[in-house]
This record gives sequence, structure tokens and C-alpha cells, in this order.
Amino acid sequence: MAKKKGSKPAAKQRPQAAASASTSGSPTPMANGASDSPAEPSGSGSSSTPPPQSPSPVNDGSGTPSPPPPEPEQEDILVRAEKVKEKGNVAFKAAKYAEAIELYTKAIEMNPLEPSYLTNRAASYMALKRFRPALEDCQVAASLQAASPSPKTLLRLARCQLAVGSSTAALSTIRTVLNLDPKNAQALQLRDKVQVLENHVKTFETARQKKEWGLARLALDKCLQAIEGEGGDIPSEWRHWKVELELSRGNMEAANMAANDALRLNPNSVDALTLRGLVLFLSGRLPQALQHVMSALRLDPGHEPASKLRKRIKDVEKLKEEGNVAFKLNKLQEALDKYTECLERIGDAEDEGKGGQIRATLLSNRATTLLKLDRHEEALADTEASLELSPSSFKALRTRARINLHLEKFDAAIADFNSAIQQAQTEGTATDNDVRALKTELKKAEAALKRSKTKDYYKILGVSRDCNEMDIKKAYRRESLKHHPDKGGDEEKFKLVVEAHAVLSDPRRRERYDMGEDEDGMNNGGGGMGGMGGGMGGLSPEDLEHLFASFSGGGGARFGGGGFGGSGQRRGGHSHGGFPFG
Repeated sequence: MAKKKGSKPAAKQRPQAAASASTSGSPTPMANGASDSPAEPSGSGSSSTPPPQSPSPVNDGSGTPSPPPPEPEQEDILVRAEKVKEKGNVAFKAAKYAEAIELYTKAIEMNPLEPSYLTNRAASYMALKRFRPALEDCQVAASLQAASPSPKTLLRLARCQLAVGSSTAALSTIRTVLNLDPKNAQALQLRDKVQVLENHVKTFETARQKKEWGLARLALDKCLQAIEGEGGDIPSEWRHWKVELELSRGNMEAANMAANDALRLNPNSVDALTLRGLVLFLSGRLPQALQHVMSALRLDPGHEPASKLRKRIKDVEKLKEEGNVAFKLNKLQEALDKYTECLERIGDAEDEGKGGQIRATLLSNRATTLLKLDRHEEALADTEASLELSPSSFKALRTRARINLHLEKFDAAIADFNSAIQQAQTEGTATDNDVRALKTELKKAEAALKRSKTKDYYKILGVSRDCNEMDIKKAYRRESLKHHPDKGGDEEKFKLVVEAHAVLSDPRRRERYDMGEDEDGMNNGGGGMGGMGGGMGGLSPEDLEHLFASFSGGGGARFGGGGFGGSGQRRGGHSHGGFPFG
């Protein structure tokens, strides 16, 4: 470097330029290392203008080249650069850090080989918690001082490395300082702090590998706290770790927030876009997931994770829709096959929250299909798995309630219907009609519980609750023949069969009975047992004739000869409650 007129060479002035503000007016390291809060990365501010070129050395004939005399223009640039730096020092002392950065940048543009300008600007960046540009300045300054490293520059570099989470690099830098000055108190203190962070990082990585998610989360929290305590800038990789950790724990809401943060701070990161797409996919938001993945592929068409995720999203979207269409067309086996294939594409990997909300939805769909196919145990297993992933799904709760009702687990059915109503009232996807329908089903479940403790007319006739009129008629014929006392049956069971038929064969009475209202087949105002004087509880004369014929072999004669409507006394004088058989 050319000498200033009447002064020492500039290279020898570097230590003075980088010295404390009390002697040269340049910034000094802050007591806390000037490290408090993260900042967005920015350029170092260094100019691309090449440094002033010195003329070639002149040989004076002695064999040793002597440095050429400085050119007036070059000398003027170096002097002006020093003056600009001094103005920067004044601004720094006044805590006008942005102004100081501008002045130091001008000085660097004039003389980019002077490391003190870079370290001073780094100190200003650090005061503003902008550690990444400060790190860049310190790295350039350290490379300029490679022949004679400055502990002050290296310490500032190590603080920046700590603030951006580069604990391994920071320890290496500190070791260099301690090699130069083994008793450097600041270096020893900083080494202890960095070593703590390094230990937390290693603990996280080990726990993550072993899938010990609780320990991994604790270690990562410690890492984040260490950086935040320095006011530093959390590494992008750590933000991605947080997303992956929350996914592994099955916490979709937290994973979504973490993915949003990572993408907001680095919107053009292909990895951040892909990770956000994965979270949206697992959350069941397929169109938005595809948009993020396509954005990632526009930035990097060859990005393999994004390409695989795009295909996966499209496959799931297609299979899910095909399953829904088949279900609506009552092609239940086809729907079942489509839902099963879709679930295979989703998977249940632990590091993806076991499939998340999208898997919960498809399990619920498949359970509904299995329920319609009367495969109740399989439907219940799918519903339980769905609710494990998404406990607040009113549709899954409703399906489980229906299954429990069919399995006559009335208390469980009622609890599930109540939970489904509560979730439907707070869930944005449920309609008023959904809530009304759930309340109707709840009332029926409560009626079923009541019947189970008294008389269950469906069970007495041996029919399902969704049976039709013909099913009831056939069941009544069968059970009447089976339990009639004249055929050796049980009188009380026979009475119950007649009661059940009287209620269930009348659509209005059956509806009231299903809703839990008191409906007694022995007292319907029709005369005789269950109104049998008006057609024997709804049976036609032909049905009655067939029934009498079964009892006595010539029922037509008895029916026409006045057997019907007799005294109501059976053999031995015992009453059948008005039943006309004698």
C-alpha cells in the first residue's frame, strides 16, 4: 500500500484504525458483544470498485526494489477515506448506527483493503442486531489480517457466529484467539457460552435420530433460547427442524405456525416452500399444498422432494374424489377400494404426524362406507384411528355414535352424539342442518337407552331399527307362531310380540316410539290386546286366517265361526289379556 505523505505506511496504521474509540474514535466491542435480536440478512455493503493501483516498484540499482512514491490522486483517496471513517466513528458514538454504516461503507469503497473499516461497520451492524452482514464483514476483515490475526476481529467474528447459530465455527474461531492469547478473558467467557449451545445442538440431533421427541423438543427450545438471548438470527435449518419436530409430535397447528414463520423469513427458499406444502397436505388443504409445491418447482425444477410431494398430492386428490363419487352412487365396494388406495398413498409415517388430518378424513370416509356395508367392527376400528388423529371431528364422532348405537352401546352412543353436536356447533364446516340432524339422532339414541331398560320392540320382533313394514309383518308372523301358548310357547313373550307389532306396524306410533315417547302396545284405545279388535294390530284378515290356520289346522273355519272375539279365556280359565284365541 502506498505511504501517506509524511506519515507511516497505511498497513501499519490498521491496528490503530481498529483500536478502541477512546484512542482513534473507532467503535469498540460492546460489553454484551452487541448481540440482542435477529435481523434480516443483507449485503456487506462493500463496493465492487477495485482498490487504487500502485505503480510498479522502482529498482534503485542496489538489487532491492524500493516502493514507488504515492501518486497524488491515490493519496487523496486514502486521506479522504480516513476522514470518512472518523465521521463514522462520531456517528457510532452518538448511537446513530445506520448513519455510521453509510459512512463506513463509503470509506470501504475508497479503501476496501483496510480491515478496520470493515470491523467498524460490523460493530454498527451488531448494534442493530444485524448479525449476518456483520459476520460477512468480520470474515473479510479476518482474511485481510490472515498474516497477523487480530484477536479483536476474531472475537467479533465469533460473536457473530454464535448469534447466527454456527456454534462449531464459533468454537474454532475462539480457539484461534486463545492460541494467540491464552488468558483472553472475553474469549474464555464466550467459549463457555458457545459450548453450552453446541451441547444442546448435539442433544437435539441425537434425540431426533432416536425419535425421542420430548427430549428433542426440549433441546431445540434450549438452542432457540440461546440464540434469542444473544439477540441473534435463528438459522433457517433450525426453523425447519422446528416444523419437522411439531409434525413428528402430531401437532399440526404448531407445525403450521412454524412453517409460516420459516417461509415468511425466507420466501424464496425452495426447502421452506416444500416444507410448507407438506404441512398443508397433511392438514388436508390439498389445493394450497399444490400451489406451494409448484412455486418451489418454479424456483428449482429439479428439486426432488418437491417433485415427489407434487405427485403424492395429485394422487391423493384424485383417489379421494373418485371414492366420494362412488360412495354417492352407492358403489360401496368401489368407494372402499378407492379410499383404501388413497390411505396407502398418504401413509402413516411418524415423522409426518402419522398422516395428519388428511389421513383422519380418509379413515372417517372409509368407516362410513364400512358402516353401510354392515362391517361394524372394521368401521369402529377406522373411526377410532381417525379420532386419534383428529379428536374434534364431528363427522367421525357421529360415525362412531352410529356404530355404538348399532352395537347397543347406548351410553357410548349418547356421549358421542353430544360431543359431535358440540364440535359441529364450533366447527366451521358444519351446517345448521348437520346440527339439527345430530340432535334428532341423539334423541333416538336416548330413546333406545330407555327402551333397553324396559321394552325394546325391535329386539322383541328380532328386526333392525331401520326395518321396513314388510320386515315387521314377517317378523310378527314368525314370533307369534314361535311363542303362542297353544303351541307350547311362553305367554308373556307372546304378549310382548303382540305389543311390539301394534306399535311398530303403525307409522305414527313407531315414530313417537323412536323419539322416546311412551308407546304401550297394550293400551292404544283400539279394544282388546293392542287394538286387535280392529284387525289384530294391523294384520289383514288374510294374515289372520293364515295365522289361525297355523295354530289349529282350519283357522278359516274358526275365524268365520266366531272364534275371534270370544270370551278371551284360554284353557284352564287363564286370561290372555283379551287375546281372542280360545
